[in-house]
Amino acid sequence: MYIKAREESLNDVGDVLPATVFPEQPGQVQVSRPSDALAAKRATENTHSSLFLGLAGVALLVGGIGVANTMVISVLERRREIGLPRALGATRDQIRVQFLTESVALAVLGGAAGTVLGVLVTVGYATYQGWPSVIPPHSVAGGCLGAVVVGVAAGVYPSVRAARLSPTKALAST
Repeated sequence: MYIKAREESLNDVGDVLPATVFPEQPGQVQVSRPSDALAAKRATENTHSSLFLGLAGVALLVGGIGVANTMVISVLERRREIGLPRALGATRDQIRVQFLTESVALAVLGGAAGTVLGVLVTVGYATYQGWPSVIPPHSVAGGCLGAVVVGVAAGVYPSVRAARLSPTKALAST
């Protein structure tokens, strides 16, 4: 049963309602306000949102560590490849930009693959449950932007390290 009452009368109506609806056993009647249920639902949704944002942050951190490791190993394995352009006149800035670009490209490819996979899984699960799939465009854009930021942050150290290699030492290494 749904009863509409003014805000200032809610407590009084709630006290009288059980005896009015079921006088024989007023204890069997439960009185609740829909606003309480809505508040509980909102609190649950906020908790889930916070949990998923934390999970996304951990995923970005792990992805950034993976990109940074890949780029550091790339610098170590490609010393001769770095030394040759430096010996032929490439500046440190050019080497730095090359490795930073590679880092961002690696992170963007990983972020795009993760975003596409996430959208497909979300749409698939929603379809399986018979729900409408709702994916905010700003979430997809935020995921891709996060990948770019992680790529830049993870690529700074390896690109600076590659740019600092002297051409003679880089060419002499095996």
